[in-house]
Order: sequence, then C-alpha cells, then structure tokens
Amino acid sequence: MNSYIHYRDFARESIFNTVQCKVTDWHFRVFLNHLVFVNHFTTTAMSPTKASDIVAVGNDCQKKHMATDDWCTCFETCTLPKHIQEVALIQLRENESARKQAISAFRQWISKNADIQNVITDEKFLLRFLRAKKFSLPMAQQMLLKYLNLRQRFPMYFMGLDCMIPSISELIDSGYMFVSPFRDNEGRRVIIGTAKGFDLRKYSNRDLGIVHIITYETLLNDEINQVVGFTHFGDFDSITPAYITLFAPNEFATLIKWGEQSIPMRHKAIHLLNVPAPIKFAYDYFQTRISPKLNSRMKMYNSLSELHERLDKKVLPKEYGGEMPMAEMIRLWKKELLENREKLIALDNMRLLSDRNIITRKTKTEINHHSLISGFDQINGSFRKLEVD
Repeated sequence: MNSYIHYRDFARESIFNTVQCKVTDWHFRVFLNHLVFVNHFTTTAMSPTKASDIVAVGNDCQKKHMATDDWCTCFETCTLPKHIQEVALIQLRENESARKQAISAFRQWISKNADIQNVITDEKFLLRFLRAKKFSLPMAQQMLLKYLNLRQRFPMYFMGLDCMIPSISELIDSGYMFVSPFRDNEGRRVIIGTAKGFDLRKYSNRDLGIVHIITYETLLNDEINQVVGFTHFGDFDSITPAYITLFAPNEFATLIKWGEQSIPMRHKAIHLLNVPAPIKFAYDYFQTRISPKLNSRMKMYNSLSELHERLDKKVLPKEYGGEMPMAEMIRLWKKELLENREKLIALDNMRLLSDRNIITRKTKTEINHHSLISGFDQINGSFRKLEVD
C-alpha cells in the first residue's frame, strides 16, 4: 500500500512541477491521463469495487443544505433498488465512496463559487449531473454551469415550469407529450410525443418548449431515471412543414446543441414513426446539431409492426398497439406532474451571475494550464475513464 501512495504522490508532484516550465497541450494530456490512472489504480487496486460491495449511505443529518462543513458531508440514504445500484456501478462506476466524495466536493465548489447563486444542493439534484457525466466532477460542474446558462438565455422555455398553466395543461391533455407509466425492457421511462392536438393558431413555441422541459425536469427527479436513462417515441404523422416556422433557425440550432450539452439526461434510444418526406430535411438538419453518439441511437420506422420489433408494445398506448388507452396514460402522467410541481417552480430561484468559467470549444484552447493543474487537489479522484454508456 505504501508503494501505491508513494507512486501517487510522485505523480502529483511531477504535475505541479511542470507549472514551472512551458506546458504544451500534449504534455498536459499525458500528465492528466497519468494522474487519472494513478488515482484509479490506488483507489480501486487497494479497495476493489464489486456490485456486492455497494451499501446504502445512511445518516440523520440535521444541517442538510446549509453552507457549513457538516453540510458538505451530509448524505442521504441511497434508495436505489439493488439491481439499479448494480447498473450504476457497472455503467457509471457509482458506489458509496464515489457518491459521498463527489457530493461533498460538489457542494464545497458551489458554496465557494461566486458565479452562481441559490443553486440547489439537494443530493438528488446534484446526482443528476454527476451521473450524466459518470462521476467526473469537473465535467458535472461544467454541465451545471451550462444548465444554468441555458435556463437564463432562454427563460421563455425554462422558467415558470408550471403544469397548471391552462395552455400547458390543455396541450398535455391533447397527447402532444406525456410519459408512459410502464418501463421498457431496459427499465427506462418512455417519453411519448404524438404532436396531436398542437394547433399552430392556438399554441406558441413557448407552450411547446415548456411542455418539453416540464417533462424532462419531472423525470429527472427520479434517481432510477438518472441511472438507466430514457427512451423516446415520437409519431410525426401530424407534423407539417408549418411547425418549422415556430423557431428561428439559429434559435432552434442553439436549443438542440446546448440542450444536449446542458440538460443532464441520458438519452438511450429514440424511435421515430411516420416522418413525412417534406420535413425530412429538418430531421437531417437536426442530426447535424447533435453528437454522433446520440445520432446513432435514433431509428426511423414506417409502420407499427416495424416499431414493435424494437420497442415493446406494453409501453405504448392502446392506440399504438399497447394495452392502456392514451387518455389513462395522460391522466397518470398529469398526477405525476402535480406531485413534482413545487420542485420545478423552485428551480427559478437559481441564478448564474457570470458565464466566465463556462468552458466552450472556443475557450478550451485558451485555458490557463496553471489554473487547471492547481485545482487538482480539490478534485482528487473525480476523473473516471469509462467506455460504457
């Protein structure tokens, strides 16, 4: 064990010493990968992690969500079912130690960050970002900053998420978007969009955006969903080219690109039915704005029988070959929305005071290596090299 610790400390010291000389991007990546390996080796080789090692994190903290040292180390009991904990371990490398360490460091970072205000420090809220980034703390922090930035840049879609707004409630009742009460064969909730009932003369792009974000935020309050991800099903049969006029081209492109980078959702499968030829050019454009990984998870179908080969009928409304009528699915979903209503409204209290520390493709090449390296002590053990998604 001593040799492991000595090797780890030597690696860290060598990284800090490089600050005294000129550090190229190549050197930086080599040293970073070196540190990742050493941290991973010393934490896993000495304490190997198995699915059977996962235990619940329990305590009775009385100072939860207060900006004190005790608050930073206050943890809730893990309520994930055993089989979901195993999925989290295998796909996200999440265990008791990783969860506690990351939550504590995340809270400390939030309490000291002058660029943000009133950020929710509830464990479930922070875990949605950590799980989306597989417990890489720096990446989760960046996603949180981008999430806050997205909300403030487009308040018409991300603020005032109230399912009781008449136009929003009517749009959900129409079947435009709702969530199946049944999970698919991978344990994922299935988001269903039919676009039926969306009258362009009656509803606006704000109504459309609010329905989408209410759906996503409500689902992210469930930890199981955070771990296993989401399946999407969309029927485009009633979509016409007129829908494209709802958004300015630049706005649509930005929402798609920023949304994937900022909203902590693990999109695992997207099934599209009846995509009309006149709007396929919009679909092609959409594909250019998303990542290759997400692109590979999108499938198009021309018939229900073809869809049923890839998506279990049980998760679909009766109108699409399932057993439960769409109206009943919508009723159950609206009940779930009401249960989460106050949490969604409370999101409006969070603020991003400055976007100066958001790393974009443009700013990546301008990052001061010294600033990054000097922060490694605060993020020890937060980097994870994983291939499973």
